[in-house]
Amino acid sequence: MEQPSTRTPQRKARRTPPVPRPAAPVGQGEHATVYRSGPGPGVPPLRRALDRMPAARLTGLGSGLLTALGMLAIGAGDAALLDGSPAVYGVFFIIGSAACALWVRPADLVTAPISAPIAYAVGGVPISGGGGGFGTQLMGLITLLSLNAGWLYAGTLLAALIALVRRIALIRARRRERNRQRKRPSRPPRSPRCSPAGRERSPR
Repeated sequence: MEQPSTRTPQRKARRTPPVPRPAAPVGQGEHATVYRSGPGPGVPPLRRALDRMPAARLTGLGSGLLTALGMLAIGAGDAALLDGSPAVYGVFFIIGSAACALWVRPADLVTAPISAPIAYAVGGVPISGGGGGFGTQLMGLITLLSLNAGWLYAGTLLAALIALVRRIALIRARRRERNRQRKRPSRPPRSPRCSPAGRERSPR
């Protein structure tokens, strides 16, 4: 009689599926192209200068106090070193007004032209030349403001102009963002089963 074979059937060797190759990162493929975003040729130079400035984070009260303290320090130094020169004080006031309008946050842009003349008056106390009582100092400050009104108007107008330019740029940026949101599709794309072509292909 034939004896049954004790050999066990050899199992077929399982082939392990090939490990998928990792996809190349975006922008690092063989034919990848790098695009650099930069200001267009039609951007005005004032807008480029504003974009290079640090982000504005000061509140209206904070920028006003900082400008007033800065002008007070400049006025004290002007009185001690230059015997209260109104021209030097006026030049620094214009710089301070521009800095006040550039570093205030967008929600408080209206406060920049208001804080500038207040800072000029605060910093003009050391160079007003009024000594003695409060009345004498007040009259000296009024005289300083009336004789040097040109510097006061120039700094205030500069702060108002910078605030206006920033406000217009902010409004344009908001409009562009709204237009982008309107152009985006509000509904997600339909699946192939819901499309007419998918219905024709699907078995009935």
